[in-house]
Amino acid sequence: AFLEEGLLVRARGRIGHRYLHSSSLPWDVASLLPTDLLHPSPLARANRCLRAPRLWEAFERWETRTGHPNAFRVGKLLLYLLAAIHWHACLYFALSARLGLGTDPWVCPNASRPLRRYLHSFYISTLVLATVGDTPVPGRQEELLFFTLGFLLAVLGFATVTGSISSVISNLLAADAIFYPDPAPVRRYLRARGAGKGLARKVAAWHQHLRAERKLPAELQVLKFLPRSLMAEVVAEVHLPALARVGIFQGWQEGVLRQLVLRLRPQVFGPGEFVCRRGDVGREMFFIREGRLAVVAEDGTTQLAVLGQGLYFGEISLIHIKGNTSGNRRTANILSLGYSDLFCLSKEDLAEVLTEFPSARTALEAKGRQLLLAMGKLDLQAEAREVAAQEEAERRLQELEVALEGLQTRAARLVAQLEGSGLRMALRVQRLEAGGRWQWHGRGRGPGGAPGATRGWGRDKDRDRDEMEQEGTGTEVEQGWDRDDTGAKGNRDGTGQRGHGDGDKDWDKD
Repeated sequence: AFLEEGLLVRARGRIGHRYLHSSSLPWDVASLLPTDLLHPSPLARANRCLRAPRLWEAFERWETRTGHPNAFRVGKLLLYLLAAIHWHACLYFALSARLGLGTDPWVCPNASRPLRRYLHSFYISTLVLATVGDTPVPGRQEELLFFTLGFLLAVLGFATVTGSISSVISNLLAADAIFYPDPAPVRRYLRARGAGKGLARKVAAWHQHLRAERKLPAELQVLKFLPRSLMAEVVAEVHLPALARVGIFQGWQEGVLRQLVLRLRPQVFGPGEFVCRRGDVGREMFFIREGRLAVVAEDGTTQLAVLGQGLYFGEISLIHIKGNTSGNRRTANILSLGYSDLFCLSKEDLAEVLTEFPSARTALEAKGRQLLLAMGKLDLQAEAREVAAQEEAERRLQELEVALEGLQTRAARLVAQLEGSGLRMALRVQRLEAGGRWQWHGRGRGPGGAPGATRGWGRDKDRDRDEMEQEGTGTEVEQGWDRDDTGAKGNRDGTGQRGHGDGDKDWDKD
């Protein structure tokens, strides 16, 4: 199988077509050629080593898929060592056969059974590559050269093995440090500050409990590189059963709980440790996953109530309950009787959850009100006043909304009128800029005393009227001022012109 555009392809036909056009096909074919038929020497089968990249690719895939990668690395390292010793033993036996088996103490003895020869060669190679020493003294030139090269390879191999083992150990320690906090800095801090041994033992016991019970306080740091949806799925798989047992979350949809579980932070409290004290400022609420906690009096020993798995506390100081005289202060002392595993939800995350789910807010407020009534910290008169003030504020808000809607309506009308006026003004300006035919006209007597002669400059009324009718403005835009010689304002007739005899002048404007 292979990936194509993010999709896993399993079709055999496509897989075969891709392999036939890949660059690894010639190397695979060359590694399968029967070269040992050409010569009986083992070196004739050296072409099998061309498949070594395939082996390394398989090792890499197995290492990423296995659940114990460090153990796999150690096993792979041992396999490499055995292969190196085997090849060295083969070369040692080949050299011994060339020099003569059993001819001197250095070469392999001429034993009758092949297994005895192989074991002797393997033993000598192990001594050489492990740099243990106690090997036969070479006497011939070939023997000296073979041992020298063997020791040089042994030094290189020893360094490689040491580095690989140290890398495996470092990875183990790094993975352990990611999952569990390191107690050494805390111990050094307590020693430097001169703290008592009892406190140091308490801190050490807390760290031991985390490792023994596999509690992971920093699990979100481990999962932070995952996509949010995949992270939610992983965390939900681990914590969703415990979260569903909490009373307030029973009946909620699974999708809602999957989003909520990402906001929860696991915390572990030791025996005799106060989770919260009365009078402290509340910044988070807690859900009990495992363990038992007690509500104690001011003396710190008298138990008023015991809280167990599936319960929650600390919500009173985070939500606003009308008439609460404590405000955002804690109202009780909560003591961990043993090791308690809790979920912590911050004030900001709680406010976001309650905004999205009003039913949860109602349930929390109802329970908090009952607790405040039982403790005598609920002022009923203040609650009534606050309820009345809230109703009055809502009434005024509704009035303001109605008034605002009226103002918005009036503003919309004014804007529409303003836009209409602006459009008419633009049309007038456009006609003035276009320019009409101005004529001199007036009223008096013409030659021979004929009445009706016109004098003065004026627009062509017929042309203006035709233009206005084409624009759809009618005759309403036909406006003008008529003045006589004395400057007195005249009246408007149907044609926009008026005369008073000789010497009268009309100035018509549109």
